[in-house]
Amino acid sequence: MLRFLTAGESHGPALTAILEGMPAGLPLHSEFIDRDLARRQQGYGSGGRMKIERDHARITSGVMAGHTTGGPIAFTVENLDYVKWAERDIEAMTIPRPGHADLTGAVKYGYRELRLALERASARETTMRVAVGAACRALLAEFGIIIGGYVESIGEVGIGETTSGPIDYAARFAAAEQSDVRCYDIARSERMRARIRQIMSEKDTLGGVIEVVVLNAPPGLGSHVHWDRRLSTKLAAAVMSIHAVKGVEIGDGFAEAQLPGTQVQDELFLQDGELRRRSNHAGGIEGGISNGEPIVLRAAFKPIATTLNPLDSVDLANGEAVKTKYERSDFCQAPRAVPIVEAMVAHVLAEALLEKLGGDSIDEMKPRFAALRRMRLDELPMDAAPWRFGFQP
Repeated sequence: MLRFLTAGESHGPALTAILEGMPAGLPLHSEFIDRDLARRQQGYGSGGRMKIERDHARITSGVMAGHTTGGPIAFTVENLDYVKWAERDIEAMTIPRPGHADLTGAVKYGYRELRLALERASARETTMRVAVGAACRALLAEFGIIIGGYVESIGEVGIGETTSGPIDYAARFAAAEQSDVRCYDIARSERMRARIRQIMSEKDTLGGVIEVVVLNAPPGLGSHVHWDRRLSTKLAAAVMSIHAVKGVEIGDGFAEAQLPGTQVQDELFLQDGELRRRSNHAGGIEGGISNGEPIVLRAAFKPIATTLNPLDSVDLANGEAVKTKYERSDFCQAPRAVPIVEAMVAHVLAEALLEKLGGDSIDEMKPRFAALRRMRLDELPMDAAPWRFGFQP
C-alpha cells in the first residue's frame, strides 16, 4: 500500500507529510518537488498569501544520496506567514462562514473557538498533497506514465466548448503552462481572465472545471472484483477529497446519461494484432480497470466560500444575526488547483502500479512492467470451448 498523511495548520510554523510504501532506488530531489509546489502558487485570481510564501520541501527521511531507501519519506514546508501570528493575541472567531468547516467542525469536535477548524480545514494543506504527488509523479515517470492537466472552464466561460478530431494532450499540457489561467486555448484564456477580473471587481468568487489526463498507463490497473479496488472508485474518492471539489466525472461522465448506449461505447477493431478503440468515451477505464487509453478525469470546483461581500450568519457567542468577516482568500482557485488534482491522481496511479507489479525496488519493478499483458490478440488466448460453472449443490 502507498499511503500518506499530512499534518499542520494554515498559519502554524510548518506543514508536514509522510509518504509510506515508496520503493527503493527512485531518484528524488527537493528541486523536483519544488517545481510542482511553485506551480501550485501560480495562477490569475489568487489571493495575497501566495505573495508571501515561497514553498520549499525539505526531505528529512526516506531519501539518501538522491535516491529513495524504501523507508517512509518525510517532507516539511515552512510557513513564512507564521512570523506574523506567532507572538500575537488572536481575535476570537465566533461567526461561522457558510460553506466552510467553521460550524461543522465546532459541532464535530466541540470547539469553543472557530479558528481551530479553519486552520486545519484550510486549503493550505494541499501544499503537502502536491509534494507527495510530485514524488508519485517521479515514480510513474520511470515507467513512461505522464500526468498533466488544465482548466476547462471558469464560471460559465468554456462550458460546452469542445475540440473535434484527435486530441494532442501533450500539446495541451504545454500550452496550459504558458497561461496564467492554465487553459490551453488562447481565446478561451482571455475570456476566463476577463471573467475573473469582473468577479474581483464585484468582490465575489468563481469556481471552475479542471481536466486531468494520464498518458501511457498500462491496461490492467485496478480491479472489478471488489468495489473499493476499482480504479474509478479510488480516483473519484481521491479527487473528491480536495477542498471545494463538488463533482468528479471520468470520461464523458454526466453527458453519457443523456445519450443512447450505442453512442457512448468505445467500439473495438483489430490493427496489426492490437485491439484498438474508435473513441474514448469511457475515459480509459472499463469495469474499474484501466484499458490502455488515456485516463481522462474532470473535477468541478465550487466558488470559494470566503467572499469580500459579507454573507448572513449568526454570532455563536450571543446568538445575534450578523454578517461574516472576511478572511484572506483567492477569487478563483481553479488555475492554482490543477497541480493539486494532478497530485491526487498521481498518488492513486502510483499505488495501483505498485499493487500490480509488487517489488521493493525500482529494479524489481521494471522487468515486471515490461512483462505486463497488453491489448494484443496473441496475449489473450481463448479456449473457445463450451464449459460449465461446476458449483456444487
